[in-house]
Amino acid sequence: MKYFQIDSNLFVKNRKKFMAQMRPKSIAVFNSNDIYPIGADSTLPFEQDRDLFYLCGADQEETILLLFPEAMDPKHREVLFVRETNDHIAVWEGAKLTKEKATEVSGIETVYWLTDFDKIFFDLMTEADTIYFNTNEHYRQAVETQTREDRFIEKCKKEYPAHQWAKSNPILQNIRGVKEPEEIELMQKACDITEKGFRRILGFVKPGVWEHEIEAEFLHEFVRNRSKGFAYSPIIASGGNANVLHYLENNQEVKDGDMILLDLAAEYANYSSDMTRTIPANGRFTDRQKQVYSAVLRVKNEATKMLVPGTIWAEFHKEVGKLMTSELMGLGLLDKADVQNENPDWPAYKKYFMHGTSHHIGLNTHDYGELKTPMKANMVFTVEPGIYIPAEGMGIRLEDDVVIQEKGEPFNLMRNIPIEIEEIEELMNT
Repeated sequence: MKYFQIDSNLFVKNRKKFMAQMRPKSIAVFNSNDIYPIGADSTLPFEQDRDLFYLCGADQEETILLLFPEAMDPKHREVLFVRETNDHIAVWEGAKLTKEKATEVSGIETVYWLTDFDKIFFDLMTEADTIYFNTNEHYRQAVETQTREDRFIEKCKKEYPAHQWAKSNPILQNIRGVKEPEEIELMQKACDITEKGFRRILGFVKPGVWEHEIEAEFLHEFVRNRSKGFAYSPIIASGGNANVLHYLENNQEVKDGDMILLDLAAEYANYSSDMTRTIPANGRFTDRQKQVYSAVLRVKNEATKMLVPGTIWAEFHKEVGKLMTSELMGLGLLDKADVQNENPDWPAYKKYFMHGTSHHIGLNTHDYGELKTPMKANMVFTVEPGIYIPAEGMGIRLEDDVVIQEKGEPFNLMRNIPIEIEEIEELMNT
């Protein structure tokens, strides 16, 4: 891994939080992700299941974590199973976790080879009444591929039909949404790497460059700072491309007078950052671009102030909609009649701002975290309003990542990334 090893105390704390919410006499099992084939002998780069990583820090394929707080033998209350390594694997794939290294990474004393799992699992299941299955219940998930976790669940239901089943996800939604100080530090690192990339391209961008060249500049800066690369598929949308919310082609030449919407950010140690900035291709905003940009920035700043303990996510979006409606009227894009006659299910402002304003961020870019209960301190949210005007060939979105504080305004992890018009113009023309 490119990142520096994480202190295992983070994972010790995370496991304690999870186990504190488990039912009596229950076992929870977490499987690593598969390595996915793409044809012939090629595979996608491995990405660890974020729940397993959250609980043990093991960033390796073919890994299983088992938690059994009431196991009769204390050494089986936390167990990690890893793939057995050998000299052949070391030559062809590189070093894998030894048992000793797995303990160092995870803080788990009991480590077995994966080949021992079925025997040990059977023995422990004779002591348990309930097994927790780890299902993906994120509100935006759309999974069509059977996962390693899915296969494990099928096998368990067939082999242990008398056991009760429970879901890990509600516990994970509860605890993953509130970040530990170590997690916020890792996310700050991801944001700092993103800042370096953004400052790099401000001196690079000019009319005539291509979107994919800008992408390459970011990637260079990210990887040289120990990131795997982009936390999500990068959006580099010049001119009218910015009106496609998930524009991913990044294959157009940047024209003089264009604005470029940059929705991209670095990951670090599997933790995401999520930034959007919109810059003028030639280094100078036009008066109209300044008007719209300033409106988006005002909405972002006011929306950020609302992210405090006790806020309800759905109500927050409604309040941001009111702010945006006012700004759109000021820009001449909406009038009183538009607002008075709007469809309550699709307010008038949605014509120009059709997506949400905030989501949890952490180990996933759209992270796990409770959305129907009041916000809590140390939750981390994005703030990302935008205005999209296809008729003017313009789309502007601005986005920062902020930590909710016990008191006062959120702490902006992207506070050092340029966003003010004057600073962007100065840096692009230095």
